[in-house]
Amino acid sequence: MPRLAHRFSALVTRFMGAIIVACSALALWRPGLFAWVAPHVAPLLGVIMFGMGMILRWEDFSHVFLRPRDIVLGLAAQFGCMPLLAFLLCRLFRLPPDLAMGVILVGAAPGGTASNVLTFIARGDVPYSVALTAVATFLSLGLMPLLTWLLGGVWVPVDVWGLFLSIVNIVLLPVLLGLAVHRFCRPLAQKALPFLPLLSALVITLVVAGIIAVNAERILHAEASVFLVVVIHNLLGLALGYALARAWNLGESRCRALCLEVGTQNSGLATALALTHFSPASAIAGALFSVWQNISGALLSNYFHTRPLGAATTKEQA
Repeated sequence: MPRLAHRFSALVTRFMGAIIVACSALALWRPGLFAWVAPHVAPLLGVIMFGMGMILRWEDFSHVFLRPRDIVLGLAAQFGCMPLLAFLLCRLFRLPPDLAMGVILVGAAPGGTASNVLTFIARGDVPYSVALTAVATFLSLGLMPLLTWLLGGVWVPVDVWGLFLSIVNIVLLPVLLGLAVHRFCRPLAQKALPFLPLLSALVITLVVAGIIAVNAERILHAEASVFLVVVIHNLLGLALGYALARAWNLGESRCRALCLEVGTQNSGLATALALTHFSPASAIAGALFSVWQNISGALLSNYFHTRPLGAATTKEQA
């Protein structure tokens, strides 16, 4: 049974990009099929984080914080490259103010929890990815409003307590619970391991389809230029994340983690802020980014999954 589950999981993971595209198209055509998912995005991501916690050990996190320079590099890439790229692309493509503000909000957002899942599939350094997501989300309380004000000319208020609770509920508590299960219920964790990649792939697909469904009307009437900006923004983020990690002499597993962390934004937060503080049109970029980053991320993580890590992965653990 575990072998069959492993094979089926590998098959779904391999074609994850195509599955997401198909479900996204279906969500555009029949939004009602997936609209029910949107209110449950947070707990669904929490389930994934719990699954990842089950494959980790407490010791996996120790080497991350023993090399704080790697965390600093990730944060500099996240809050340096992505906001500036968003600003430059908006100017280059001359986006209307509402659409431009949505792109800048996405660029100023911290990394999304989907990056942790994609790193897991890509056989990257999951503890590094989780640590970066948690620290970046905390720092975004101050940096996201500041960057949005500097680049977009406005000040975006952030619900500090609400965001803090989101971090705890979606990332920290599920991972800690998964770690506890791995430590104290190891036989149960071992039985669940073959099913975790499959669970991650299916939940990501549901989350993307749900976001598409609730924004279907806006996406269908969006300008072509915003689609190009979203795609270019994401691809440049992925490329710069990997290139910076290579230049920093990180191991391959950590290069993959930083690549996916920089290119995968918390577009859900950006979309929520856009809807709350700006016009509905400004939420289009976040919705589109949610879809595209998971398609590109799935394809890239699948490619990484098929490539050997090599001896270079031990560098960051030395």
